[in-house]
Amino acid sequence: MSSTAAANSAGAPWRSAPLLVLAITAVVIAAAWDAIAWMANDDWARDEYNHCWLIPPIALFLLATRARELAAAPWTTSWAGVAVIVFGLVLLLLGNLSAVVTISQYATIVVVWGAVLAAIGMRATLTIWPALLYLAFMVPMPDFLEVQLTAQLQLISSQLGVAVIRLAGLPVYLEGNVIDLGPYRLAVAEACSGLRYLFPLMSFGFMCAAIFEAKNWQRVLVFLTSVPLTVFMNSLRIGVIGILVNAFGIEMAEGFTHFFEGWVVFMLCVAILFVEMYLICRVAGKPFLRSLRMDTPPLAEMMAAFARRPVNRTLAVSAVLVLAGALSTMTIQGRDELVPDVPRLAAFPLLVGGWRGFESAVDPEQLKTLKTDAAIMANFQSAEERAPVSLWIAYYGSQRGGRSVHSPRTCLPGGGWEILNLDSVMLDGVRADGASVPVNRTLIRLQEQRQLVYYWFVQRGRLLTNEYAVKWYIFWDSITRNRTDGALVRLVTSVEPGEAGLEQADERLQRFAREIDPKLNYFLPQQDAVMRLTDARR
Repeated sequence: MSSTAAANSAGAPWRSAPLLVLAITAVVIAAAWDAIAWMANDDWARDEYNHCWLIPPIALFLLATRARELAAAPWTTSWAGVAVIVFGLVLLLLGNLSAVVTISQYATIVVVWGAVLAAIGMRATLTIWPALLYLAFMVPMPDFLEVQLTAQLQLISSQLGVAVIRLAGLPVYLEGNVIDLGPYRLAVAEACSGLRYLFPLMSFGFMCAAIFEAKNWQRVLVFLTSVPLTVFMNSLRIGVIGILVNAFGIEMAEGFTHFFEGWVVFMLCVAILFVEMYLICRVAGKPFLRSLRMDTPPLAEMMAAFARRPVNRTLAVSAVLVLAGALSTMTIQGRDELVPDVPRLAAFPLLVGGWRGFESAVDPEQLKTLKTDAAIMANFQSAEERAPVSLWIAYYGSQRGGRSVHSPRTCLPGGGWEILNLDSVMLDGVRADGASVPVNRTLIRLQEQRQLVYYWFVQRGRLLTNEYAVKWYIFWDSITRNRTDGALVRLVTSVEPGEAGLEQADERLQRFAREIDPKLNYFLPQQDAVMRLTDARR
């Protein structure tokens, strides 16, 4: 081929490397469509992530700020990009098989990264890495990590908020996430944990670091500052709300005032990040505005520069791999999950051995948060025992799409209970055949009250005590058995004032566990349970 013909071929639109990267992106989005649609319609509708709609256009802006450097950099082949694409396709396959949407969402971004690397090579990719990495902020945090982070931030925000109230000279008492002001009691809800500020501010902090022309450690500092800044400012907000409620009444914690205070806190956090960058420039003797990379070349210039880039061998191979991988994953994308019939826990027997139970009402808001398919709470009393035993069972027919068991390790501190110790023990002779049952055993305290708690997870025939093992088996069983059903079983009894040690409380819980074990096996689906096909996304 002549040089002229080669030039014409390189400039042909259908042979443009950027256009092929866009085509690969479209194909992988189609292959992960269920997960992408879930992210856009469900996750991004939540307050914590509704800023994510801005991330793709901001990523394009970050790319545009480096467009001239990208156009000037040598574009080379990179088989590492093909390897990244293969890794992303494997993730996509696993995500579609398991219906764990977070895996499929990250897989989409990984494939895009690989396609860019295959198209332009490592050196050119490094010039635009902030724009590529910024795409990861679109994907919400995995639910089980978000639940734990929410609980911890609630506690920290409550403690710091109470410290602010005490600095104002007001008497206040804290029980877990409940702030007691005397006439008023404020519950620091999940929405007040600070996550709705943390995730947007982290993405904003990353953008600021990306456009800030400074030393690398200074840019990292700007980004990392967003985390403690969010926690501190959210705690300050809670403290100010407590002070206003004490002075003007409970309406200061509700409605528009609460919403307005939230926006004020977020904008103050943004302002503090800019002040931090300004101070860094001031110390370095650099003008602040000139340290912000905001210039972008005209769109026509960028289009002309990139359109002339031809498709190389690695990108062509990548396109074939993505097409084949997308077709493979799309064939299994719509498979129905095997979901057992929901157990009728409302019919759970309230007369078990020598124990008589009385069912307790469950807070509707709690059920809404837990998203259970079935649940029961009952207190059982025996004439031979000084204290009752509380039974709580939460069942999920499917633990996909953000619905899964909540660990008491996370939930108990939110109710004001202090965990004094926590370990895993074996209860001997619980099963009808004499087999042992593993349980988590924890002693908790609230003021002068002490309670002993046993809890374990029933997961498709397995009895588990480790929360991370629960998540692993949900993932594994969703791939190998197309099932994710499971339940949490929790037993609680008070340690009575006359019981110096824990021996009597332990014996009480173990005796009750032996009585209800056959009933649990009957009501909760086991490994060989008869399945029925349902749509898990109902």
